[in-house]
Amino acid sequence: MKITLVQDIIHWADKTANLQKTEKQLAELAGKTDLVVLPEMFTTGFCTNQLDLAETMEGETVRTLQKWAKTYKMAITGSFIATENEKTFNRGFFIFPDGKIETADKRHLFSIGGEDLYFSAGDRKFIVNYCGFNIRLLVCYDVRFPVWARNINNEYDLLIYVANFQKNRIKNWDILLQARAIENQAYVCGVNCVGTDGLGIDYNGHSTLLDFKATPLLSFPENETSIQTYELSREPLLKFREKSAFWKDADKFQIL
Repeated sequence: MKITLVQDIIHWADKTANLQKTEKQLAELAGKTDLVVLPEMFTTGFCTNQLDLAETMEGETVRTLQKWAKTYKMAITGSFIATENEKTFNRGFFIFPDGKIETADKRHLFSIGGEDLYFSAGDRKFIVNYCGFNIRLLVCYDVRFPVWARNINNEYDLLIYVANFQKNRIKNWDILLQARAIENQAYVCGVNCVGTDGLGIDYNGHSTLLDFKATPLLSFPENETSIQTYELSREPLLKFREKSAFWKDADKFQIL
């Protein structure tokens, strides 16, 4: 499976500009990749208190993503601000090339930044099968909480985090992604944005693709926009899990 990571600047609260930019990027990638990973809240930036930016599942963002997936024959994943049943969510999405969509909302809300004051936390996880890979999607702050990402009996092969992870804590991001790869014996993809947002917060990227030993397969330049593609194979992962079956000794537990 060819996976493409998009590390880019997000225009603050400007859906039109972000959608136009993203379409150009996807058009260029058509026929060159199977899955494109966009940053967290790719249409708006981390505008948690601007609830007028929230959309339903029938809104412009979902309809546009579905059109792109069908047109460019690729899967697309990321997150956007969603509204449902009078609640607002940081909604992770995975759209298949046929337009089918799966979603799961961000579980851990960034209370330091006030996200919990405006958004509701997700309580459902999903794992999708695509190109022979079982894929789990989580959002930004979720990376700090390993229990929610726990790979029970190798139920997923690739763990994706989409993020707006701040520059002043970026070393945490680097280390946490490596830990998630090692403890879950899975490939890990982390996509972060760059630039300065409307609140003056800086982001410096550090997007990466790691193998199941936390070895970098893709590394991104700091503070620069960059789009990179890598072809993943499931076979080395399966061999590693068979040879080093640490997962068999994992604690058994259930999240209530």
